[in-house]
Amino acid sequence: MQNIRNFSIIAHIDHGKSTLADRLLEITGTIEKRKMKEQVLDSMELERERGITIKMQPVRMKFGEYVLNLIDTPGHIDFSYEVSRALKAVEGSILLVDATQGVQAQTLTTLGMAREQGLVIIPVISKIDSPLAMIPEVRQEIMTLLGVDESEILMVSGKTGEGVKELLNEIIKRVPPPSSFSEKSSGRFAQPDFSRSELGSALFRSLVFDFKYSNHRGVIVFVRAISGRVKKGDQLVFKVAGKEFQALEVGYFAPEETPTESFAEGEIGYIVTGIKEPGIVSVGDTVASISDNSDPLPGYQKARPVVWASIYPESQDDFTLLKQALEKLRLSDSAFSFEEESSGVLGRGFRCGFLGMLHLEIISERLRREFDLPLIITLPSITYVVTYKNGKSETIYTPSFFPEDYLIESVREPWVKAKIITPPKFLGDIMKLLYEHEAEVGETETLADRTSLSLLMPLRELMRGFFDKLKSVTSGFASISYDLSGEREADVTRLDILVADEPVPAFAKVISRRQVESEAEMAVDKLSKLLPRQMFTLKIQGKALGRIISSRTLSGMKKDVTQHMYGGDITRKMKLREKQKKGKKKMKERGSVNIPQDVFLKMIRQE
Repeated sequence: MQNIRNFSIIAHIDHGKSTLADRLLEITGTIEKRKMKEQVLDSMELERERGITIKMQPVRMKFGEYVLNLIDTPGHIDFSYEVSRALKAVEGSILLVDATQGVQAQTLTTLGMAREQGLVIIPVISKIDSPLAMIPEVRQEIMTLLGVDESEILMVSGKTGEGVKELLNEIIKRVPPPSSFSEKSSGRFAQPDFSRSELGSALFRSLVFDFKYSNHRGVIVFVRAISGRVKKGDQLVFKVAGKEFQALEVGYFAPEETPTESFAEGEIGYIVTGIKEPGIVSVGDTVASISDNSDPLPGYQKARPVVWASIYPESQDDFTLLKQALEKLRLSDSAFSFEEESSGVLGRGFRCGFLGMLHLEIISERLRREFDLPLIITLPSITYVVTYKNGKSETIYTPSFFPEDYLIESVREPWVKAKIITPPKFLGDIMKLLYEHEAEVGETETLADRTSLSLLMPLRELMRGFFDKLKSVTSGFASISYDLSGEREADVTRLDILVADEPVPAFAKVISRRQVESEAEMAVDKLSKLLPRQMFTLKIQGKALGRIISSRTLSGMKKDVTQHMYGGDITRKMKLREKQKKGKKKMKERGSVNIPQDVFLKMIRQE
C-alpha cells in the first residue's frame, strides 16, 4: 500500500491533459513506443476527432517500485460530473495550467471540487516549449490562486517530455499512499467518508466510480477498492441494488483492460460482472464480499440535468430500438437521463436530460454513429415552472407543451451563477454581450494581467449560443464556468415554427418576449436554407403571441411538362400546363413535408 499513488489530472479544455498523459505512459513504459499514438487515452472516435476528452479514463503505470494509478478527466464544463466522480477515487491531483492561456474559469471550478475533498494539489505549468508561453505571469497567477511558493510549481512540456520525469518523482513525494484515504463532504456531489476502521476491514468493499457495457461480458464496473482483496471467482454483491454475482474477471487498466489474479485495498481496477439486465448497476454503489454485512459506502448525488431535449425515432417501428440504444448509452454515460413521453404529431419518444449543449450534441452524435438510428431531436430547452390562472402549477420540460399566454398567471425559470475570466481589453465587448443576454454583473477581481467577472443570468440565455458568442468577441481568450443558482420569475413565450401551415413540435422553443422578433426571423431564415425544395411551393413561418411574426416562401420544383412536344397547336400545351397546375394545387392541399434527420441536428447547433 505504501508504494501506491492514486492521482488525476484536472485542467481547462485544451490545456494539454491528454498530451501529458501520453508522455507519462511513454516514460513509465506502460505502452511500447511502436504502439504509441497521440491522445492514447481518448479511445472514442468522437474524442479523437474533436480533440477533447469526453470520458474519464483510468490507467495503471509502474515507475520504479511504485504503482501509479492515473485517471485522465475531461476539461469541458458539461462533463464536470465525470471529473467529480474521478476525484473521489484518488488522493492527489495535478492542476495543469497552459502557459499560453493561464488560469481559466473551469480550472477554478475543478480546483474547488478537488479542494473540497482534501486532495493534494500539485500545480503544473504545461506547454512551456511554446513561443507564446507567458511563464512568469502564469506562475504569479498560480501563486496567488493557491497561495504556494514559486518552488512548488512544476514546469512540463507534454510535447517534448521536458520535466515529466521530475513530475513523476514529485507525485511519489507529495501524494500520500491510500492508507491515509479520507474524504470530506461536498456541496454539489455527496462524498464518501471512509474511516480507518473501514479501511482496516478484511472483507472486500469497493466504490463504483464508473462502468461500461460489453455485449459478451455484461457490465464491467470500475472500482476503487476500500478494504480487503478481490479475485476471480469471488461471490460479490451490489449493496444498493441487492444483486449478487460472481466475479468473472478482475484486472487493472494498462490502459486496455489487463486481467490479474487479484487486486486489493487502495487500488483502482475493474470487475467483470456478467450482468446484462439494464438498471441494476449505478455509479456510487458499493461492490462488496457477499459475507459483508455492513451498510453501503456513501455514494454520489445524481447528476442534475440542466438542458432537456426530446428524441423521437423517425419511424415508430424503431421505438424499441431507440429505447435499447438509450439504455446501452446510459451504461457508458451515467450523467444523462431519459424517460418516455408521447407527442400527437411525433408519436412516442423520450425526454432526455443533459448537463449542457455539448453533452446533448455528443449523445445525439453517438446515437447516430453507434446505433445507426434515424432520429428527430427537438430544440433544447430548460425546465419552466408555470402557474396557471386557475392556481395550478406544472413543470414544463418540452417547449411544444408550453401553454398559450392567456392561460398563464406566472412563469419561473432557473438562473445560474457564472464566472468569466478575460483579458481587460475585452471587457467593453463582454458588457454589451451580457446586456443582450439579460445578465446581472456582480463583482470583478484582478488575477495578474486578467479580470475575473462574477455574474447572474438566466440559464435560458446561457444556452442561447452564449459560449460561442463569448469566444467570438474575445478572440477565444475568455473562459466561463457556471453553477445553478435558484429560480426567478420569467417574461417568456412560446415560438412555433410552421411548415406548410403545420406546426413542427421539434422546432418549438420558449424565448424571452423581447427576443421574439429576432429569434423568429433567425429560425425561419435558417430553416428555409436547410430544408430541401419540395414538389410544391410552401411557406415557413414563425408564430408567437397569437400572430405570424416572420415568413419565408420556399418555391417548389419545376418541370416543363411540354418539353416533349414539337410544334402543333398552342392549346395542347396550355391543356398540359393547366393539368399540372391543378395537380400542384391538390398536392399543396394534401401533401406533407418530409423533414430530413440532418435538418433537426443542424437546427440544434448554434451556427
